[in-house]
Parts: sequence; structure tokens; C-alpha cells
Amino acid sequence: MIGIFDSGVGGMTVAKTIEQVCPQYPLLYFGDVAHTPYGSKSPETIINYSRRNVDFLLRQGAEIIIVACNSAAATSINKLRTEYSVPIIDVVTATASKATENTTNKRIGIIGTRATVQSDIYTQQIKQRNPACQIYSQACPLLVPLIEEGWLNKRETKMIVRRYLTPLRRHQIDTLILGCTHYPLLTPLIQKRIGKKVRLIDSSIETARYLQSFLDNSPEITSNIRKKNTNQQPHHFEKNLFFVSDSTPPLRKLANGIFGRKINLINTNANTNT
Repeated sequence: MIGIFDSGVGGMTVAKTIEQVCPQYPLLYFGDVAHTPYGSKSPETIINYSRRNVDFLLRQGAEIIIVACNSAAATSINKLRTEYSVPIIDVVTATASKATENTTNKRIGIIGTRATVQSDIYTQQIKQRNPACQIYSQACPLLVPLIEEGWLNKRETKMIVRRYLTPLRRHQIDTLILGCTHYPLLTPLIQKRIGKKVRLIDSSIETARYLQSFLDNSPEITSNIRKKNTNQQPHHFEKNLFFVSDSTPPLRKLANGIFGRKINLINTNANTNT
């Protein structure tokens, strides 16, 4: 099974895309809603949360881990890969690669949580690929709480998005990395306010494509996953499991909206289905 974790429901954008790109593989998702957002927390705290998330997914039978949280990937990915033997894929690597390939004027913008921006991980990876690129980062700490609350089209959200993006517009970027898996849910607002000529790089799409390539080139792993699939029948996405460490009505509504169907969120704290 493919295990995916995020600090909340934002990683569901990754899970949805993986469903579409790799429909034959069963998914396990864990959203650590009780501790969201990760981006405002210390590196030590984020690393500890990440370890717990991986442990949980492994207990549920995950054989590949997707770190669908930019803050966790930026802070803990090296430790996780050292401490665990299963393949661990992060959202940063494929996204940075795509942004570097896409830019023509070599001016790339990044929006993300404070933890992601302060880690400088995107700048490092882009510079490794093309030292000529100029990187402009903007921390957007208010966006995740607004998204988790379901305020995707509220006047206040529009004003905050405009405030965050104004400095990047002045730098005349031609590519913008959505450095948080929550942000694709605000794509229409972001595109309108950054300008239609700026290409948005969605980490959920790039991560799903990276996973597909990884699976295509890892026959031993794909064989094991398929063998464990019940009766070796074609997998159906409604069998995918979605766990959260807390659940609220806005959260459930947002999850259903992301997938376009009813999602049964299994609340691990309450030990009941919500």
C-alpha cells in the first residue's frame, strides 16, 4: 500500500492525483489535523510528528511513504530516509525539478509555510539544477488555517493572497511554486492575482508523476503491493483509507470537495468513523 501523510487535508490533493495516475494501487492517508499547521512549529517538533506519522502508516501496512507536506519534507526528509528502510518520496524534489525546467527568464517564486521558506530547501534544489536561477520566496502563514476552515473564496482570503503575492509580482517571476499541498485549492485566486503569464507548479501533480515513474522502475515493490491486494483483484479507489487525528464539519466538507465524493474520515483520536 502507498502511505501518504500531511499536516492536514492539503495532502489529499496529492492523494487524489495519485488515485488518478496510479489507480491500481491502494492508498492509506493520514492527516495530522490535531497538530496543523506544521509550518509554524519548530524543526524538532515537525520531525517528531513526522516520525509518528510514518510509524502509523507502517502499522497500517504502507510499503511506500509519500511525505505530502512541504514543511515536513523540508525539515525531516533526511532523517526519515536514514531511520526507515521503506522508500520515502517527498513533494519537494519533483516540484523543484519541474520549476527549473519550466522557467524561461530564470526568475522563480515560491510560496509556502514559514518552515518551508526558512529551510531554503527549494532554493537549494533549484540552484543545484541551475545556478543561474533567481529565487524569490514568500512565507504565507495564514493560508493553511484559512483553507482548513474552508474559506476558499472568502473576501478575507482574497485580500491576504493579494498581500502575499504583491512582492513576487514586482520581481517579474515567470514560474511560481505552490510550496504547500494546501495551496492548489486556491489555484484560481492565486493565478488571478499573480497574473496569467506566470506558470503555477502544483506539487501534487509533480509528486504523483514522480511516484508513477518510481513504481514503473521498481518491479519488486509493485509486485509485492499487488500480491497483497485482496484476491489480486483490480483496486477500486473507494477502498482507500483516510485517517485524521481530529475531525470537524468544515474539514469533512473540504475533503469531500477535494475528491468530488464522500470521504469517510477515520478519526484516530476518537477511534470512530466520522
